[in-house]
Parts: sequence; structure tokens; C-alpha cells
Amino acid sequence: MTLLLLALLALPMTAQQQFTLEDLNFGGKNYRNMIPQNRSLTWWGDQLVRLGKDTCWTVDPVKGKEKVLFTRDRLNKGAGLTEDGMQIGSLNYASFPYAGKPVAMLYNNNERLLVNFKTRKVDWRQSRVVGAVAEEWNNQSRAMAYVKDDNLFVADAAGNARQVTSDGSRNLVYGQSVHRNEFGIEGGLFWNPQGTRLAFYRMDQSMVTDYPLVDVPELDDTTRVIAEPAPEKYPMAGQTSHLVWVGVLDVATGDTVYLKAGDPTDRYFSNISWNPEGNIVYMMEGNRDQNVVDLVAYDATTGNRIKALYHEEHPKYVEPQFPITFLPWDNEKFILWSEKDGYNHLYLYDINGNQLRQLTRGEWVVMELLGFDAERKAVIISANADNPIQQNLYRVDVASGQLTRIDEGGRGWHSGRLSDSGAWLIDNYQEPDVPRNIAIVDTRNNKQYRYFTAPDPWQGYTVPEYRCGSIKAADGVTDLYYRLVLPTDFDETKKYPTVVYVYGGPHAHNVDARWHWSSRSWETYMAQRGYVLFILDNRGSENRGRDFEQATFRQLGQVEMQDQMCGVDFLRTLNYVDTARLGVHGWSFGGFMTISLMTNYPDVFKVGVAGGPVIDWKWYEVMYGERYMDTPQTNPEGYKKTSLINKAADLKGRLQIIIGLNDPTVVPQHAYSFLKACIAAGTQPDFYVYPGQGHNMRGHQSVHLHERITRYFDDYLK
Repeated sequence: MTLLLLALLALPMTAQQQFTLEDLNFGGKNYRNMIPQNRSLTWWGDQLVRLGKDTCWTVDPVKGKEKVLFTRDRLNKGAGLTEDGMQIGSLNYASFPYAGKPVAMLYNNNERLLVNFKTRKVDWRQSRVVGAVAEEWNNQSRAMAYVKDDNLFVADAAGNARQVTSDGSRNLVYGQSVHRNEFGIEGGLFWNPQGTRLAFYRMDQSMVTDYPLVDVPELDDTTRVIAEPAPEKYPMAGQTSHLVWVGVLDVATGDTVYLKAGDPTDRYFSNISWNPEGNIVYMMEGNRDQNVVDLVAYDATTGNRIKALYHEEHPKYVEPQFPITFLPWDNEKFILWSEKDGYNHLYLYDINGNQLRQLTRGEWVVMELLGFDAERKAVIISANADNPIQQNLYRVDVASGQLTRIDEGGRGWHSGRLSDSGAWLIDNYQEPDVPRNIAIVDTRNNKQYRYFTAPDPWQGYTVPEYRCGSIKAADGVTDLYYRLVLPTDFDETKKYPTVVYVYGGPHAHNVDARWHWSSRSWETYMAQRGYVLFILDNRGSENRGRDFEQATFRQLGQVEMQDQMCGVDFLRTLNYVDTARLGVHGWSFGGFMTISLMTNYPDVFKVGVAGGPVIDWKWYEVMYGERYMDTPQTNPEGYKKTSLINKAADLKGRLQIIIGLNDPTVVPQHAYSFLKACIAAGTQPDFYVYPGQGHNMRGHQSVHLHERITRYFDDYLK
């Protein structure tokens, strides 16, 4: 026995596994096994349901006990769906549109089905439209609106389809997102609650210049020899933009009226919503300068303008992101979002446009309105009221404005999904050292019941250390949050090459209280290879209030660089950071920041990799570009100062620029023009392009991309 014990002690410890990009990159072959496990949960009224590929279970929210609700096999057999293509597909996509009725929305190859899982019979079916590019179903009328061959159609519950438009084309777009998905726009079809009327976008972009993208044939395409034009309608800052109208279809009569909003030239229409009765349409209307916005009500039967209920303006910009939401217990009151006090908060208004009260207030922002608890007359929200880099879940009493945190633990980043009545809440969250927990919250007594604890998917691997802290911005006052990722064999007495990963633009952030402080997995890969990674959210990024974001107005990149250099000053205080080997990497706005830092501070950054970089804001699209920079005509100094064309001669270090050849967001002209400027100046950036790819690399090409980025730093920084 003693000899055996000695023999076991003599064995080497099991070596920790090393990560590969196939493990860490979202396009990698092993990536799904390396992300924290989750549970697919939804609500059937107030009944919690877990979804699986072949089985759905009910879940006791207090005890967590699961019971089979139905299986795919039993439903297929019971409903007689036995033929190939007719069988119900994965139950992961099941939904329960009617509280209290044992009916699930399911799909097969050809149909959407309402299946009674008690009787195992199909209650209703509707053919799925092949080639539809936009679809919106209404659970009350069971009508489906969709866009096919550029035109708008509506099919009623019986499957009778009506073609609503006939002049749709690439130039005249119906029922899809407009204004390039700005202002919170995610689609172009908007049913009233009853499903009897449909509001939809109509966009004329015939006057918008085509940007000449090129479609290169795939390697296995034997039908094409030569590349073909694939132009993108792209209105650049200061240029002619598209025109938008909002139509309203009466499904019963087939008649369409257009909202009489006046001349749509240089105006933005967004945040479309309906009153509970379904006969009034509400819309946010903004000017092209984006510094004035009005909430306007329209009669859905005539299209006539009823009145403007709300007006807001600001010297820099006003950016509506959310439609109004009516209280479920009072059809004459609604909630409106606004940053008018400096932070994104909720306000209670009546249908005459009178502000009744401010529901939330403080130096923090509301991120999402999850729904209502009608019994308690409360609204459930997510916000960062506890900490700027957290997201927590709260109940807000509508009468008093009292704010109560209701999630589990209080730390971390919490995402919620509310039951139909608002009595229960799914709290799915991460903490810096917690891959994932799911708790079920009783919103009325604030009790939380742990349902799921995910194991650490990186158990057995060599994992770096992740640190989070704050420094002061260049103004000397504002707190900025950072993340440090240290090499896996970290030795404080050594000097390490360091890469600053940067984004820095609006509507995004990099550092929060999720697992590993929200570290991108490529950072782990680099730390494993002996690098320090540093990530800082500068002024201009999201979730910190209006003034924090608007600090960059008309001068994109300038304040951001100042703050990033405060981060560099912080790195200089760390003995283990080799500031002679400092690199920088970012994508999109982060690509713009990468080249900005490389050329404005050429003696600081030795190596950079810029992906999909903006080079000159006059080549970026109207809505985003003019919000933050105004037009080239009204802000020529700002455009000149921020242009990287003028900085090409200042490039000293090694810079690699990477783009997708078919990028419709930051069009290739940016990178090509910078290359021309570098050629003229005699500087030598490197360039790589992904044919057929857009603004980001899809699928396994992302693994190739990140290997290329890594090799560049290995070659020139390490």
C-alpha cells in the first residue's frame, strides 16, 4: 500500500490544456463546447417552459422540478405529421402565443403550425413563404405580413394572400428597415394589437448614389466566370438621402392610407407604435440635423395628423430609440423614454401629451423595459442603477416611482424575461467569476429561486487572470473602466508586450461585470501566447449618460484618443508592461481608433491591426455620421481634423488593415483611399481583404481572421 502511494505521488500532475482558436473563436469547431451552458426558457402565460430540440418541459419556479409537457415525436404521431418535410422541426423555436390555452406555435419545412399539445392535433396551419425577406405574424388575427420580390403581401388566417403593393423594387422598398437601422429600427412591419391594421415603411431610394461593390464568384461556382456588380445604396454624409413614408393597410378592406406627415425630405420617421384600441399610430419624427424630435399621433383610418404629444430638442442631438408603451391597466397613459435630464429615463404621459411624472431618475440609465406587473401597477426594467458596469433588474412602482432591485445576488450582468402577468421573471446572469446562473424571481415578494448553475466550461484549461478597475479620463474627473488580461504564466518581474484593444464608439462598451469582465475570447488566446491585453471604455461609449457620450460631438476620435492615452499612462505605471512593445487593435470604429492612435502617437504604438476602419467620416452614412459629426458642409474643420487621410504620412509602426471586400457598412473606399494616401506619402501599411465578406467575417473565416491578427503581433510586436 505504501509503495503504491509513493508511486502515485511520483506521477506528474495532469497538464492544463491550452486553448486554440477552434476553442475560443465563435467560428471555431469546438466553440460551442467552450461557452457557458444555458437553458432555453420561455413563458406560457405564467407557466415557465424549458425548450429542447425534442422535448418541452414545464418548470416549477420555486422547486425547479421539471415535467415533460410534450415531445416532438408524440406530437408528430398524434397530428399525423409523418411524411418528410411535414414533421415538426426542433422544439427550440416553440412559442406559446395564448396564455391559458394548450397551444404552441411550431414549424415544419413548409408551414407554421398552432398545435394543441393536449389533444396532439393541429388547430391551425399556414404555409411559409419561400423567399420572404421580412415577416411579421399577429397572434390575434393570425394574419401574416411579408415582403417577397420587393413587394408587400398580407395573408389572412385562412391563408388567403393579398398583394398590397406592385411597384416595389430595389429603388422602392416596402416593409423593411429604413434609415439604415438607426433610431432603434429593426424592421418595417407593425401590426396593431388586434391584427386588423398594418403600418409599414415605404422607402424611395432611387435618388441615393450606388456604391459599386463587386460580387466575386465562389470557388465552386461553375456557372459564373466573371465577377458581377453588387451595388449598395449608400447615402454618405452631406449627400442626398432617401425618402420615407408610413402606410397603413386595413386588412378587411384592402385599402391603404399614408400618414400625412408632410414632406419627408430630410426627415426621419421612427419608433412606430399603436394605441391599445388599434386606431391611432404614434411616430417619432426627427429633422436631418437630429437635434429636434416630436412624438406625433395619426388617425390610422384617414392618415390625418391628430397632434404632436411631445417635443424635445438639444444643441447637439436627440436620439429616440424606443417606441412609447401604454400601461396595460390604463389605455390613456403611456411611458416615454428620454435623455432630457441627462440620462435615459422613463416618463409617464397621458394621451393629451401631458407629463404626469418622471418614473425613474438618477445618474444611471434604463437599458430595457421588460414589461409590467398589472396587479401591482409596476413596470419591470433593467438598468445600471447599482453600478455603471452592471445591469440589474428592478421593479418601479408607477404611482410613487419607488425603485426596488429584484434580481438574485445583485452583482454582475442580469438579463430578464417577464411572464405574461408580470408575476414571475427569468433572471439569467453572469458575474466576473460566474459563467452563468439562472434564477426565477417572484416579482411580488422579491424572492429568488435558483434554477440553473452552469459549470465552468474552461475547467482543466490554462486560464489567464482578468482584472477590472477604473482610471480618470483626460478631463481629470470622469471615471473610466478598464479590463486587464494577464499572461497565463504571469510573472510580475517580467516585461510583456501589450496590446490595447479598442472600440470607443457610441452604442457599445467593452467592459462590464459579466464573466471574466466581459473579456473577448481572443484576449485569452493572446494572453496564453504571452501578451498583456488592456481594454478601456473611453468617453463616447454607452450606458454612462448623455454628456458622457456627447463629449465627442463633431470631433470623433479626439476625446476618445485623449482617454485612451490616459490608459497608456496607466500602463506605464505597471512594471510588467513593456511600453516599448505596445500594440493596438480594433474593428470598425475601433479600426478608426487604431489608425488614429498609430498616426497621432507614432512613437507610442509599435504595431496595429485595424479592421474595417472608417478613414474619413465624409464617406460614412448619413444617419450615424451626421448625428455625431454634422455635415461636411457645416463642420469642415471637424471633418478635416478627424480625417486619417491627412495622417498617412505620420505612420511609423507596422500597420495591417483588414476589410471585407463586400462591406456595406464601412465601404472599401475608406481603406483604398488610405492606401492611396500612404503610397503618395511613402509609408508602408499592410493590407488584407476577405472576398465575399461584409463588415465582419462569418463562420470559420473568423478563425482565419484571428489567426492572421495574432500572427501579425507575433511577427512584429513579440
